[in-house]
Amino acid sequence: MNLASLITDNITELLVKIIEFTRARHKILVQNINDIDIPEFVPKDLLTYEFSDLLNKAIDEHIEHQRLFLRDTENVKFGINGSFEVKPVVDKCARELLKENRDEYIEMQINKLLENTLNQRVAAELLKQKQGMTSVFETCDMTGCFVERTGARRWQA
Repeated sequence: MNLASLITDNITELLVKIIEFTRARHKILVQNINDIDIPEFVPKDLLTYEFSDLLNKAIDEHIEHQRLFLRDTENVKFGINGSFEVKPVVDKCARELLKENRDEYIEMQINKLLENTLNQRVAAELLKQKQGMTSVFETCDMTGCFVERTGARRWQA
């Protein structure tokens, strides 16, 4: 589903950005697990603190001026029609952990996936309630996607 088509106000736009960010991060974290056996593999992640700071500033702007002003950062760039791009960076901590303890590395990636999924679900539920919809997203994990649209629910790999 094209989430950008749901944007009707500033808060909705922020919720859509959170969902899109968490979707992009999900793909990167899954790749960090899937590519673990590739020689010279370097784990990556999105800078959640950078994105969070950007959203906090946008919320402050919304509260003060009733407008949404999203500022580009080094790793987050906003485009026209609500689009934006995020640039993954090398996860130095994960890279060191992968060298030292593979099991702890995998556990770390799974914990990041769980946290990311929770963030996505919260944003999606708030958006769903705001829009008065049954659902607005697909929940994905390492095994597939749980698709929820207009009340119909199914699992797809």
